[in-house]
Amino acid sequence: MELGDPREPREPRPGAETAAAPLWEETKTFYDNLAPKKKPKSPKPQNAVTIAVSSRALFRMDEEQRIYTEQGVEEYVRYQLEHENEPFSPGPAFPFVKALEAVNRRLRELYPDSEDIFDIVLVTNNHAQVGVRLINSINHYDLFIERFCMTGGNSPICYLKAYHTNLYLSADAEKVREAIDEGIAAATIFSPSRDVAVSQSQLRVAFDGDAVLFSDESERIVKAHGLDRFFEHEKAHENKPLAQGPLKGFLEALGRLQKKFYSKGLRLECPIRTYLVTARSAASSGARALKTLRSWGLETDEALFLAGAPKGPLLEKIRPHIFFDDQMFHVAGAQEMGTVAAHVPYGVAQTPQQAAPAKQAPSAQ
Repeated sequence: MELGDPREPREPRPGAETAAAPLWEETKTFYDNLAPKKKPKSPKPQNAVTIAVSSRALFRMDEEQRIYTEQGVEEYVRYQLEHENEPFSPGPAFPFVKALEAVNRRLRELYPDSEDIFDIVLVTNNHAQVGVRLINSINHYDLFIERFCMTGGNSPICYLKAYHTNLYLSADAEKVREAIDEGIAAATIFSPSRDVAVSQSQLRVAFDGDAVLFSDESERIVKAHGLDRFFEHEKAHENKPLAQGPLKGFLEALGRLQKKFYSKGLRLECPIRTYLVTARSAASSGARALKTLRSWGLETDEALFLAGAPKGPLLEKIRPHIFFDDQMFHVAGAQEMGTVAAHVPYGVAQTPQQAAPAKQAPSAQ
């Protein structure tokens, strides 16, 4: 091989390898920053706390609903396709979903390999072609929703158990009643009359007691025999736990996730906080409610016994992401004070069946 032959192997200059390493690391970091960020892996449905949300609960679709009602499904689909690059505005369930995702981020930091987190499923009877606009909207707001159920006009309720649904939220009262009849925790969600800022770092969920967490046993006593008999009944049965109501399982799931933070010494910094907001009075009927929760191994962080006073002003102070109640009177009062409220159509208060507001007509969810 001749001197100077470019094919001749050469000894590296002293320090050359050391100098090249930082340059390579800088180049790699530059291209890593350009690459799309990898989203977390979806949990297996059977391991997660699954929240199924309809498209009209997650997003505002008032104009689309008007077209569907007045002009029919074909014009509705055409309109959606023409506007598929325009994201929907956030709907009543949007802050709740964002709060669920904030909790998930904390759980993944503490338990990187655990699938015991919230899993959000978009459930809609929309045609699959409308899915592009929904996907675009979800990506626009950087939501982590990987599971979709689009049923093309059929009711999606039959799929909820297959998704291991722990809670179903919809703007369609009829579908919510179908879910309740199937034994699935469900509620019709309503937009508040005014926007109120809610926590970005702590999920806050408020529950009514009777016919929501508990059965409607006590409400039946009130309806049939009046308050005096109710107080006597509660005192006599103070140590007998009430039967479970439709949302007991959801509170149980929230409690399980709370304990994951407690076990890390983060009780006071827990990003989940629960509230019992009940019309019961503490002295005459509160003990049975608390003892029932205790018998289930459950608790709420706060218990507010209002003795028949309006719930709206207290909810305005709590600022929950969602409040569940079985009576539309309390749902409307919460709405007026800026709270996202959800009606649970269960128990004696629904007889005769409470009519949903006009805006909750049958719809393309």
